[in-house]
Amino acid sequence: MKIERYDMIVIGAGPAGLSAAIEAAKKELKPIVFDENARPGGQLFKQIHKFFGSKEHKAKERGFKIGEELLKEAKEYGVEVILNATVVGLYPEKEITVKVGDSVKHYKGDAVLVATGASENMVNFEGWTKPGVIGAGAAQTMMNLHHIKPGNRILMLGSGNVGLVVSYQLLQAGCEVVALADAAPRVGGYGVHAAKVARCGVPFYLSHTIVRVEGDDYVTGVVIGQVGPDWKIIPGTEKHFDVDTVCLAVGLSPMSQLLKQAEVQMSDTKGGNVPVIDKFGATSVPGIYAAGDVSGIEEASSAMIEGRMSGASIACYLGYMTEEERDARIDELEGQLDTLRQGMFAPKNRGKLVETTEEGIAVSMNLLNKGYVADEEIERFPGVTHQKGIHPVIECTQNIPCNPCQDACKMGCIRIGRNITSLPAIDPDKKCVGCGMCVASCSGQSIFLVEEDVDEGYGEVTMPYEFLPLPKVGDRGIALGRNGKYVCDAEVTKIRTAPVFDHTYLLTIKVPNDMVMKARFYKKEMAKEA
Repeated sequence: MKIERYDMIVIGAGPAGLSAAIEAAKKELKPIVFDENARPGGQLFKQIHKFFGSKEHKAKERGFKIGEELLKEAKEYGVEVILNATVVGLYPEKEITVKVGDSVKHYKGDAVLVATGASENMVNFEGWTKPGVIGAGAAQTMMNLHHIKPGNRILMLGSGNVGLVVSYQLLQAGCEVVALADAAPRVGGYGVHAAKVARCGVPFYLSHTIVRVEGDDYVTGVVIGQVGPDWKIIPGTEKHFDVDTVCLAVGLSPMSQLLKQAEVQMSDTKGGNVPVIDKFGATSVPGIYAAGDVSGIEEASSAMIEGRMSGASIACYLGYMTEEERDARIDELEGQLDTLRQGMFAPKNRGKLVETTEEGIAVSMNLLNKGYVADEEIERFPGVTHQKGIHPVIECTQNIPCNPCQDACKMGCIRIGRNITSLPAIDPDKKCVGCGMCVASCSGQSIFLVEEDVDEGYGEVTMPYEFLPLPKVGDRGIALGRNGKYVCDAEVTKIRTAPVFDHTYLLTIKVPNDMVMKARFYKKEMAKEA
């Protein structure tokens, strides 16, 4: 039996696997990467939103652009990528069997990295197998890879970052998201993600779950109900929605089957069955490593860093780096990873109710319970200020690792400081010139430019806008508040775009002066009578 041999075998061409292969190839290793999909990049090519973090984490870059950069870098360093290749066996001797087409091939590596990622969880309810009940990741694939609308009227179950991000992308695709439900009592993902969904008019139903899906041959409706402390439906709380699609964003499970087959020591955790690994990504079987979601569910930014750590560790294991070189590189990458694991959403805070920010400010309970910061709460955050002339209003109210706005403002108006999780603040001694770079760079779409008295009794609000077709200057419609409800009539006065904005348009609307701190979304509907 013919067995092909490589320095390093990588299973999975997602963010972790590609990053590891590149890191190792830079040290002259010859890695080969296998992936069962028709194109590499894993989840990155479904992610059209901008990433959080700092420059070193690819902040304010869109996921698919990061994927393109990784593929280009992999090609430059001679990384061999085999697609439509399903690894069906992994053995302790670092041998694998791979099904490619109708044939099965055998490979042996001096080291093997498993970066197989995770699969979507499902929940059981009456009608859950009907056509039209899909995972949020499947909806992303349909929209962002194949340009197909998953449905017309959709209910999303799950308020973690996946559920929030995909809900917004469904709206961008022209779908109507009738509601976002979650059995948990609080929004699970970033507040800025929730806020941009809420201001589009999507209602949140926390402490609610699906009772049943209706329809004979396909989904025609869904019934949700409120859950009590025992997680059971409270009779009489049922609510019906006419929908043709139900999306489920109820978590991910590591795809660790190959590691089990290789007799790697595993650990049962709340996040699934994961391999026991050391700081270098090494498992209990010498020469077999794991990185990315297969070793614990996190964001793609973290997976890329973990992949680079494993790539450096494998290079050292195989004699292509000294231990001193490896340790220096690992220390550098651990610093980057530690930055992403700070703030309110740090691993240590999972499942906990964080009631105050790092600055001692009370967290918006309305945001956690309804998806948006109430008007009476927003003023207490340092990015929300009143000034003469045009100035930024930053509605970032949670300690999350992100700072592109600080880098984007060349006038120094925005300050976050050395701690990347600090809430953005406005420097009153610096003058805003209205360039809009902060608005376009914000990964959470939470920055607005506000100016009163642009016209007699009227001011302007400039907001991020990522919907097509674009409104036109002179269009009249309505302004929606943070809760997605009508606040006033509005007129479009300006539309700005530039390559540096990366497809985030700056939409400026004219509203009454007393509404500039409330108008947060524009909808092209008939203006309401006063």
